[in-house]
Amino acid sequence: MTGHDETTKAPGSSAFDHAPMPRFLISESTDPYRNIATEEALVDAALPGECILFLWQNENTIVIGRNQNPWKECRIAEFEADGGRIARRLSGGGAVFHDIGNLNFTFVARGEAYDVSRHMNVMCAAVQSFGLDARVSGRNDATVDGAKFSGNAFFRSNERKCHHGTLMIDVDTGKLARYLQPDSKKLAAKGVESVRSRVVNLASLNSRVTVETLSIALVEAFSEACGTPAKPLDPARLDECNIEQRRARFASHAWIFGHTAPFNHALGDRFAWGNLDIELSIKGGEIEHASIFSDALDAEFIARLSDSLEGCRYDKDGIGKCLEALEPETDEQQTMRADCLGLFRSDF
Repeated sequence: MTGHDETTKAPGSSAFDHAPMPRFLISESTDPYRNIATEEALVDAALPGECILFLWQNENTIVIGRNQNPWKECRIAEFEADGGRIARRLSGGGAVFHDIGNLNFTFVARGEAYDVSRHMNVMCAAVQSFGLDARVSGRNDATVDGAKFSGNAFFRSNERKCHHGTLMIDVDTGKLARYLQPDSKKLAAKGVESVRSRVVNLASLNSRVTVETLSIALVEAFSEACGTPAKPLDPARLDECNIEQRRARFASHAWIFGHTAPFNHALGDRFAWGNLDIELSIKGGEIEHASIFSDALDAEFIARLSDSLEGCRYDKDGIGKCLEALEPETDEQQTMRADCLGLFRSDF
């Protein structure tokens, strides 16, 4: 599958002459990996002439774009320590925070049944039904009074296409700001970085907007746009074993972290035993090479430290296990190892 940006057509364009048969599915799960797996399965299951609307929620999750570096986008260690989960989606775009105050929507279709203008109009019409002036902003956002409540992204698999987005209803914006503000690490990385925008919760503008009421409004607006009532998707069209296999892939370290483009991480500090500067080359979520510069008198331990880091998984636990396995031979080496452990733990 490939990610790409979509451009919208003006209302009244010829694309609206090809109204699809509308189907909808509402997820009962808040597991991000299952929901992304279901979304991908729906892309493969889409039939000619139909458009599927999938509504879903993730609990306490940061979802990054396909080409993003998670270490540059969020406070991974802090978020995971608080029970959060990191997920990587199939589309491009920036990082977003999901909790149960957020509603996600997905439109899946093939050929002429897929129309981003129709999808955006459906979403805006649903919000407008609550008396809010929802408007499309740029190519990928929707706003009310200039504040963003929805971000959108896209991907496709051959002729099958997917348009999905977020709808902020009652999101914990304190957590959003806290976890999506990464530490100022010295990371040299390629990839797409998120653009922060002023955001707003729809429930703060109209208390009648809830996940349930907006879900109903979306299905109604979808039916109106297609000129026929949207019908529930037959669950038998999705194979449970296949979804579980997809879920395992999306939940894997290889997909979430190993998919990150190579990058470098520099860190260092001054200790009683000497100065320490570490430059790490990260590839596939692991430390491929570690260059260490130090004026410490124990040069042998510094060399062992470098060797111990290469091949480690690039996270606090992975590096911690590698350093703990580095057996000190003297009291000074024990102090040096402890200081190195503290340096890495404070940096993640």
